[in-house]
Formats: sequence, structure tokens, C-alpha cells
Amino acid sequence: MMGMKKSREFIEEAGAMLTHLREEEPLVHCMTNDVVTSYTANCLLAVGAAPAMIPDKEEARQFAAVASALLVNVGTITEPQAEAMRAAVDSANGAGRPWVLDPVAVGALSLRTSLANELKMKKPALIRGNASEIIALAGFKASGRGVDSTAAVDEAREAASMLAEETGAAVLVTGPVDIAVAKGKPVISISNGSPLMTRVTGVGCAQGAICAALATLSDDMHSVAVATALVMAVAGDMAAEKATRPGSFQIALLDALDAVDAEELIARGKVAV
Repeated sequence: MMGMKKSREFIEEAGAMLTHLREEEPLVHCMTNDVVTSYTANCLLAVGAAPAMIPDKEEARQFAAVASALLVNVGTITEPQAEAMRAAVDSANGAGRPWVLDPVAVGALSLRTSLANELKMKKPALIRGNASEIIALAGFKASGRGVDSTAAVDEAREAASMLAEETGAAVLVTGPVDIAVAKGKPVISISNGSPLMTRVTGVGCAQGAICAALATLSDDMHSVAVATALVMAVAGDMAAEKATRPGSFQIALLDALDAVDAEELIARGKVAV
């Protein structure tokens, strides 16, 4: 394909985005689940962004218009929170702010599945989820176990492509190998990361917030998806060199998100086009 970016170009672009993020310090409005609020905020701070958690419907409507980006994560959804998310998404769209949908455990439970199917048609810049979540959000029968994926990332390729076509969003499918999908673009795989990342609560949810922060820096959401996967997965590699158990790994990952930079991404990044 003429003009297709090479693996090295995606990695260099990710490094440039990370450097730019730390210069810009985007303010990310996180409407996320109760389990991960503090860890998500700390991960955003570690990469150089500014977190804010505004759950009230009217305040969320107001804040989504002034924040740099919005994250909508349905992990511990309630009816009032669903209303607040609808208001925030409409406000972000009205103000031209990018927003990210993280469809946690969609397909397994009714409220979150209905809400995510509604919101996916409201122009998210990016959708981030594990294989089971992406398969379910695309309308196929998925085999997820709550927030855990029981489907392999390769099984989600077709679903991710269909979801990107249907919504116009870039889609990041996370797992042992992450894939970034966008309409009219090649599927990109990122194979960095540590198994310990699945032993710590909130890594994927924090990645959704980092995705929102990076979405403020480029109009190319396909490259943003690749950069998001690289930043978190390379930080996972770095953390695993320092820690061998989940408790210490959680802290080591925060330190690695602070330490990761363009040079580390270039030295360690494993990207295939």
C-alpha cells in the first residue's frame, strides 16, 4: 500500500505525542468506575496529564465543555451515572472535545450494554476495550467473564473493524497483544507488556484515561490508539523489571509511567503493521 506508515514511524509518533502531552498537561474529565478512581488519577498524573473526576450530572455537563477530553467508563454504572454520562458526552461533542468510550463488561449485563450501545453512536474519538467487550459492543455474542476477557485479541479483529466502520471511532483492543483499528487503516499490533498488568486492578481503565489525554494532541485517532497501547505496555515492561508481584508492580507501573519517554518507546516498542 503506497504511503503506509512503517512500524518505526508509529513508534516515533507515539514518542512525540508523549513529549507533547507533558508540555500541554491536558485536563481529562474521567467519568470512571468506583474501583479505579484513585489509580486512574495517579496514572494520568504520572504521564503528565491532569485528572478530574466530576460525577454529578449538571457539573459533568458544565465541566465536559471546558476539560481537554472526556473518558466514559461504565465499570460500576448506575442509572444516575448513566444520565450524567449522557449529559457529559453531549456537552463534550457540543464543545468539540474528544471523548473515549471504555465499555467495561459490556455484553454481560443489561444497563451497561444498553448505555454503551447508545453512546457508541455519539461520535467517540476512540473506543478501548478487551476482546470480549469489543466483540459484544460490535453486536456479536461474547464470552467475557465480567471485566475479564475470555476471547483472544485475534478473535476481535473483525468485530473491531466493524465497530470502527459503524461508529467512525478508532478502536483499541487490549490483551497480550494489543491491536489498533480504524476505518481505512491497516490493523496495527503492539506486543509489549507484562502478564502482571492483568494482576492489578485498574490498568485497563487507566489506559482509557491516557487514551483521552493523547486524543487531545492529534486528529489521527488511529495513531493515538497505537500511542496509547505503546505507552502503557512499554511502561508495563519497565515495571516488570523492577517488581515481580502484583503489589509492588502496581507502584512500579506508576513510576514507569512517569519514567517512560520517547527514547524508551523507540528502544523497546514492538509494533507490527
